[in-house]
Amino acid sequence: MSEASPRPYIGGQAVLEGVMMRAPRSFAIVVRRKDGSLVVREREVAHEASGIGKAPFLRGIRSLVESLRLGGEALRFSAEQMERDMLLEEQAEQAAQKAKAAPLGILSAFGLSLFSMMTSEAEAPAQKSEGASETSKGMGLMLIVAVAFLIALPQAAAAGVNRLMHWNLAVQSPAFQAVTGVFKLFVVLGYLLAIRRVHEIKRVFQYHGAEHKTISTYEANEDLVVENARTKTTLHPRCGTTFLVMVVLTSVIVFTAIGGFLPRIATGSMILDNLIFFLEKLPFLAPLAGITFEIQRLFARYCTTGALRALLWPGFLVQKITTIEPDDDQLEVALASLRATLFRESGMEAGGAKDDVVFSNYEAITKADRLRAA
Repeated sequence: MSEASPRPYIGGQAVLEGVMMRAPRSFAIVVRRKDGSLVVREREVAHEASGIGKAPFLRGIRSLVESLRLGGEALRFSAEQMERDMLLEEQAEQAAQKAKAAPLGILSAFGLSLFSMMTSEAEAPAQKSEGASETSKGMGLMLIVAVAFLIALPQAAAAGVNRLMHWNLAVQSPAFQAVTGVFKLFVVLGYLLAIRRVHEIKRVFQYHGAEHKTISTYEANEDLVVENARTKTTLHPRCGTTFLVMVVLTSVIVFTAIGGFLPRIATGSMILDNLIFFLEKLPFLAPLAGITFEIQRLFARYCTTGALRALLWPGFLVQKITTIEPDDDQLEVALASLRATLFRESGMEAGGAKDDVVFSNYEAITKADRLRAA
């Protein structure tokens, strides 16, 4: 690309034994198989960033939806590669692996779609990929589970404590929202700490760290090699973990602010009061995501240095849970994914969907990259 051209923003997501990287007009998924080979899926995607889709607040909602959809495809692709490896194992070992994979599917479907949502400033692609209907169903299920975990469960816990302690807090009061916010943080942190103990998820957290190190190497305008990526931090201001923490904190402020303007709830039943307020909150979820998206954009742009960096610390602290120092093999996967994405983004290779490509190792990918660019 020309030096005068602005460099595209890059987002990413860790998947099972791999990394997905995305730019405004392309994305690539690279997964390492058990034999050490790398399976690459890369796509050129339609870039529809015009009109109302780029409007502040609306662009955040659009980006979130598209990120969940692309993330769902990436997770499904990585799970397919894992299943192929499982089928090659002995029958007894295969049964044990399947027993482990069952809870893994539930954990990753909820967890990865939350903390690895791409919230970079690059506009989300609007491509309808293969299996779009399946992805839409999966995304709908993930959203339902997210609402249950992040809204219904914390509010129910706050209501229970309110009753147990005889505080008699109105559900729309600032105090009740503060208690709910505390339980939201407990749910998020407890969930992440719990799944971190699962071996496969711990590996995903390492790939999450590799993703951040690779993107930081790119943003520093350094060569995309393991030696440069190894020195970078696993923390990044545009991470989906930070977005999730900011959603929790912003929701307390937003629901406290709007609570006084909503119709008063006084049915005489604590359960009914909480149910009504829960339903009243649902229409505000999309605006909440849009507001948080804009706040994160501002923080990532203006708060990365100096005293203002303290505003990023809550997200960074939680990223200490969702990112783990990767090894060089995992860095290779993330670097390969970014190389493939940038190659297609730069216009060196045009066209629609292509067959997945298998490389014997990372050196084979870098050699092919050099040949394609020659």
